Amino acid sequence: MPSSLKRMILGSPLSTAAAKHERLGKLTGLAVFASDALSSVAYATEEILLVLMTAGTAALTLSLPIATGIAVLVVIVASSYWQTIHAYPSGGGAYIVAKDNLGNLPGLVAGAALLIDYVLTVAVSIAAGVAAITSAFPPLFPWRVTLGVLCVLGITVANLRGVRESGRIFAVPTYWFIGSLLLLILAGFFRVFTGTARPLPPDEIQATHAVTLFLIMRAFSSGCAALTGTEAVSNGIPAFRPPESRNAGIVLAWMATILATTFMALTYLAHIYHVVPRETETVISILARQVFGETLLYYNIQAATALILLLAANTSFADFPRLSSIMARDGYMPRQLANRGDKLVFSNGILILAGLSILLIVIFRGNTHALIPLYAVGVFLSFTLSQAGMVRHWLKEEHPALHHVALNGLGALTTGIVTVVIAASKFALGAWMVIVLIPLLVLGFLRVRHHYEWVRDRLSLEGAGRPRIGKNPVVVLVAGIHKGVVEALEYAKSISPNVTALTVDLDPTETAMLRLRWAEWAPDVPLVVLESPYRSILQPLLEYIDRMERQGEGRYLTVVLPEFIPSHWWEHLLHNQTALLIKAALLFKPGKVTVSVPYHLG
Repeated sequence: MPSSLKRMILGSPLSTAAAKHERLGKLTGLAVFASDALSSVAYATEEILLVLMTAGTAALTLSLPIATGIAVLVVIVASSYWQTIHAYPSGGGAYIVAKDNLGNLPGLVAGAALLIDYVLTVAVSIAAGVAAITSAFPPLFPWRVTLGVLCVLGITVANLRGVRESGRIFAVPTYWFIGSLLLLILAGFFRVFTGTARPLPPDEIQATHAVTLFLIMRAFSSGCAALTGTEAVSNGIPAFRPPESRNAGIVLAWMATILATTFMALTYLAHIYHVVPRETETVISILARQVFGETLLYYNIQAATALILLLAANTSFADFPRLSSIMARDGYMPRQLANRGDKLVFSNGILILAGLSILLIVIFRGNTHALIPLYAVGVFLSFTLSQAGMVRHWLKEEHPALHHVALNGLGALTTGIVTVVIAASKFALGAWMVIVLIPLLVLGFLRVRHHYEWVRDRLSLEGAGRPRIGKNPVVVLVAGIHKGVVEALEYAKSISPNVTALTVDLDPTETAMLRLRWAEWAPDVPLVVLESPYRSILQPLLEYIDRMERQGEGRYLTVVLPEFIPSHWWEHLLHNQTALLIKAALLFKPGKVTVSVPYHLG
């Protein structure tokens, strides 16, 4: 049944040979890898205004120069990553670039920062998408956490179905959002130029903070959430059709152009229409109401925005598993993360990302503004390390191209300054958690690598001789005598002449009946009855096995477990799972081998 259910949800498995047909074109690639960056325009302006509001109405005019600075930063970062894409055609994520050019430790820092950012991207995108839904339908506001969890589960299933299929699923909503956003911007500017705009009456907002450089830095760092997801294309180069670098570079250029243009336009319109955020309604929702009124076009904008925000998490679902697989192959993460599933995707990474993001949504109650301060620290740190690594990459060439060095150097300098600004301005608001978590993750990576190296050394055949095992005692654990037990006894006698049967006396009457039947069915195998005054099965068994070990009868002791297997999966629930407990208890005891001898009832 579990296998049939899996096929129904995920579809038929794909062969390894089908991997080349699962590549993405430019249009679907934009939907998969750029949805995060493009969707951030739905909340980046709002985050700037939320900070500036604390300094009163007059401070809101600063939103335009701050947005201009962020747009310039988008161009710098995208241009720098364009070079990275062509320098690393097999995938130029921050982890690979930093590790190759700056060393293992900077690479691990970049990897940790990106992994954290991918988890936060899912949580923030889903929370913002749910906020767009509850803005249009306020009665749903108390259910925002449940809605967020359901959305994460839906995107998880879509990604488990495969790269190409998820690309098809997410392409329509992405282009629907782009078209709806352009319609809102064009209609907004048309009303401004024709004098038909309906600005809101300016609210007199009471200032609680002075306009200081630190406040401007906070507003700038909040708006820098617009850049999250910019590196996704460089991480996913192998997912594109040939020529991979060219197609990835075109998608990056499209993404940066759309992002910078729409972000600047929305910030300008919010300023013209006197839009300020509300607790239960987003800036885009308020702006769309003023431009379109309570019409179908307004609900179209809300629907498209909610859907792109929900599906923006797909960028992380494309890149988190891929980065995890690369780090797993390098030995810094569990090796299971390097394995592809039935649909040629890294299923384990997808499931881990889903679990972590759901945990964040539940902890922070689906509040976008509570999650934003944790956001962007990691991604800008990875930007900085990646661009610094590219500078080193160009300088290592025999004849380095100075324009390449200058562009990546400018990218490293600007993103480095922004990293410091974000860390300083958001430290007390929650960024300290990310700053603390990054070194902890790096230590964890190093510990995993140390474990794999230790295992390799312990398993190495260098200087080893062939072991002499010989005949070893076998113990058969029984709770009665039936066909399954008789078969297990015969199997035990086939592997060793030294066989003993063990049973624990939990019921004197049952034990007496067992002794009588034992003489009939297994007279050549001694039956040892262990007393258990506290009705424990494990304790007397483990004590007896320890006594046998001290007697030193052999290098290994084989414990045979007779198990009968019911015809249906649900019938397992009707029987004790004592064998599982015994196997778990003996797993970490050296020199103990457990063998299950199944007897199928079907």
